[in-house]
Amino acid sequence: MTDREPPRILALWSAPRSRSTAFLRMMAERGDYTVVHEPFSHVADFGEADVAGRTVRSESELITALRELSGRTPVFFKDTTDFHYPVLLADTDFLAEAEHTFIIRHPREIVASHYALNPGLTRDEIGVARLGEIHDAVAARTGRSPVVVDSDDLLASPEGTVRAYCAAVGIGFRPEALNWKPGLREEWRSTRAWHESTSRTSGFTKVASSYADTVDNNPRLAEFADYHLPYYLALKAGRIPVPGAGSN
Repeated sequence: MTDREPPRILALWSAPRSRSTAFLRMMAERGDYTVVHEPFSHVADFGEADVAGRTVRSESELITALRELSGRTPVFFKDTTDFHYPVLLADTDFLAEAEHTFIIRHPREIVASHYALNPGLTRDEIGVARLGEIHDAVAARTGRSPVVVDSDDLLASPEGTVRAYCAAVGIGFRPEALNWKPGLREEWRSTRAWHESTSRTSGFTKVASSYADTVDNNPRLAEFADYHLPYYLALKAGRIPVPGAGSN
């Protein structure tokens, strides 16, 4: 148990390909939060998103829907920063009302994985810089450093990392949520290629992958990774410490 009041809206922000879908799967397994999958990016990409059965078609509608839903049930949403969210950044009340947390992965790993799915990848779509922008906006509005999870820590020490996250945000740790049945969740189907690897997992485990293009043989990807590296390092400096995880 924790001494803090659990947040009514708990958000996890991530650059694409940073293991955030597995984190969402764990939160769904807990059963105490209504889980909403990537609503901001769906509005930006498809023009609409589903929030517990309610269709929204703008960032403003989405934020209103999340607020209203949180009046009935605690809400967890995770989203990705391959898009820019100006309404979110301008809504300083929402930046303070929700508990905004962040998950990170090294840019050299992100770009290879992202490029394999999106060969037209642009520098800003990698999303680490935009992740830092949201992080800094939340910090400026709340006056405290948001919670940051290193996805490498999550793989090295799943229980320790999730336990530390739960303590940091004020929710109880549920060890049974660290494992789940493999399968493609319904809300993943419209973007299933991005979630296939997670759909085959039953916990936080490293999925072996190899890519034809990496930062070592593609100068464009190396340039992209170099651009995002300072933002990653700034976020990593504030990550949750996890004893025994071994990341540095």
